This record gives sequence, C-alpha cells and structure tokens, in this order.
Amino acid sequence: MSAITHEEIFAGHLGGKLSVELSAPLETQRDLSIAYTPGVAQVSRAIHQDEALAKRYTWTDRLVVVVSDGTAVLGLGDIGPRASLPVMEGKAALFKKFAGLDSIPIVLDTKDVDEIVETLVRLRPSFGAVNLEDISAPRCFEIEKRVVEALDCPVMHDDQHGTAIVVLAALNGAAKVQGRDIADLKVVVSGAGAAGVACSNILLAAGVSDVVVLDSKGIVSRERADLNEVKADLAARTNPRGVTGGAAEALAGADVFLGLSAGTIAEELIASMAPESIVFAMSNPDPEIHPEVARRYAAIVATGRSDFPNQINNVLAFPGVFKGALDAGARRITEGMKVAAANAIFGVVADELSVDKIIPSPLDPRVAPAVAEAVAAAARAEGVA
Repeated sequence: MSAITHEEIFAGHLGGKLSVELSAPLETQRDLSIAYTPGVAQVSRAIHQDEALAKRYTWTDRLVVVVSDGTAVLGLGDIGPRASLPVMEGKAALFKKFAGLDSIPIVLDTKDVDEIVETLVRLRPSFGAVNLEDISAPRCFEIEKRVVEALDCPVMHDDQHGTAIVVLAALNGAAKVQGRDIADLKVVVSGAGAAGVACSNILLAAGVSDVVVLDSKGIVSRERADLNEVKADLAARTNPRGVTGGAAEALAGADVFLGLSAGTIAEELIASMAPESIVFAMSNPDPEIHPEVARRYAAIVATGRSDFPNQINNVLAFPGVFKGALDAGARRITEGMKVAAANAIFGVVADELSVDKIIPSPLDPRVAPAVAEAVAAAARAEGVA
C-alpha cells in the first residue's frame, strides 16, 4: 500500500463519514401516508399497547450507539467530545460495514460519571445496544459497570473488551502454531488500564493461570498499598508465583508479553524471556518495541499496526459481538460470550495458521458472521437472552 497523504485523509472525512438511508419507499402519496401520517399513528398506538413491538417496527433492535466523552481518544488523550467525533463516526461506519448494524455516535460534553449514566438511561428507548468508547481509566470501569446495571441491553466498553477478545484469539493462534496449550503459558501484561485489566480477566476466564500485570510502578501485587479498587481486585487473582519488582523480574523466563501501555520495553528484557516467546507489542502508533527487533528473540510477534504481520485490531471483535448479542436478544454481554467470540475469531483461520498469520485479517468477511453466531449461541446457553 502506498503512503496515505494528508490531503487524502481530510478529503475522506469531508462532511463526515455517515448518512441516513431510507429502508422504506417514499416516492408516492401512498408511500408518504404509510411511512408518516396517517399510517404511522397505527404503529405508535400498537407500540403504546405493547412496547415490545418497538423492536420489530423501529430500528432500535439493530441500532448501536457509540458513546464517548473524549477523554482517552486513541493515542491523543483527553481531546474533548467534538474532536473525538471523527473517531466515533468511524466506529459507527465499521458497525455498518462488517455487521450490517446501524450506529450513531453520541459524544457527551461532560466527564461526570453520574451525568453520563443518567444520559444513557434517559436515551434508552432510542437504541438497542451501547458501545462505550475512548473513556479514560479508571472512570471507564465504573461507567461501564453502572451502565450495565442500569440498562437491559448489551453494553460493552470496546477499549477494554474488544481488545481482550482479539488478544485471546491471537494468543490461541500463536499457541497452536507452537503446539502449546495457553493454560501452560506464563503471561506478562504491561499496563493496568482499560485494555490491560480486560485482557487479564479474559485470559483468566480462558484458563491461563500464570498472569503477571505491570503498571507504571511495577508488578501489581497484593503487597502494594497504593492500588485502587480495580488493581487490588486484579492483584488478588493474578501473580500466583508471587513475583515482586518491575518489568525485569516479571519478564525473566516469561512466555508471553502483552504490551498495552504507552512507552517502550528494553530489548534486553525481551531477550530475557523464555525460548520461543510470544510478543504482542500493541501500543499505537509506535509499538513498545519494533517488531524487527522483537523478532531477534521472539518466535511470534504481533502489533496493532496494519503494516506488520499479525495485526491485533478490535474490528475483528466488536461488530460480530454486538450483532450476535442483538440477534439473540441478550440483556448483557458476559465473559463467556467474549470467550466464545475469541474462539470464533481463532476458528476462522485455525487451519491456515503460521507465525505470520495467527489471526484473521481485519477485512476477512468470514469473521463477523462467525463471531455473531458464536456470541448468540453463548448468550442463549448462559440464559441472558
């Protein structure tokens, strides 16, 4: 692919990336009388008598709102709601492209947790699911928890769980290439923010028992008195060998490095890992270690970038996850549904794997349908649909 120019990028965003298209004809007086007055009144009366009919006769059952306060946008940080809107438009466009779901961005001019939750509660009749996006940690954990509790529909903070789903899928692929069981891997998660916490949780749910988490002050462990509630909970469920110290101690002899924080990792620390190690350097736009350097020591390397093999991209997960949840009529998205999504992503390329293909391409048309089917089945099996 040739280099993308500044002019191309801005031209591609001119006027925004979304529009509303009609799903019913509006060419004749008869069409108008059916779609609007007087015909629409009959539909409104029917929904007034039975609100469940709104799922059938409005777009709510296929509408995902992409919600952000603009406090943690890509690698740009707290740039505010208006500047975050192009990102949210892009996310909404991906829902349509890969899952056929309608989606609208909602950017909120508040950082107050109560106001964000209350806004979504009041808007609930208008949508079928909520994709929380680019909300800073640790607020994102409380916001997601409270929105899940307040609403009877699928809710997912994609920066957490979309990343985690794709990481698990990629780790399954890497382990299969090497003929290993992920349950036997020693995994180091660098970063205890939104993505790091969610990745740790899904790995534990998938059977990985030896997970060590790093934050800016070192290993997240029970001995530390400076941990917030989220990190303290993580410390209680990770680091079974009781490793203390920092990145050097955590990575010595480790099988897997998951880079989910800003900054770099020293080459000598990657060199200290176990033979045939696996390195996922996912910081964007600059990975924690350049893939070519990592390959001097690691057997398998993945990044978040499209210009290197094994791109770990959330678009492999979120369209199918929400499609499956909505198709099943799920009231929430469970950890089991996320694991099912990861397994489905891995399953698409299970017979095509190599060191440079541990995960499907983000553009693979097989992925979203496979994920949707697996997520819907998991929702029904768990009784949340």
